[in-house]
Amino acid sequence: MARICAITGKRPVKGSRINRKGQSKKSGGIGTHITSITPRKFRPNLQRIRIRTANGGTKRVWVAVKAIKAGLVQKV
Repeated sequence: MARICAITGKRPVKGSRINRKGQSKKSGGIGTHITSITPRKFRPNLQRIRIRTANGGTKRVWVAVKAIKAGLVQKV
């Protein structure tokens, strides 16, 4: 299953988790240092719902919650 919203086109995007170690200069230390960078994905909050199509029928599609809250789709 592709994690893509049928309405808005939202999809997973790549990002990183950055681990830092040390005390910040503001707190009296010598500064923080990056110890590791781990790849991760930011996934959209998709729900599989039944929506009403333009011709009056119903269809099950994956829709982002942001689109549901914004009223871009009509749940059946």
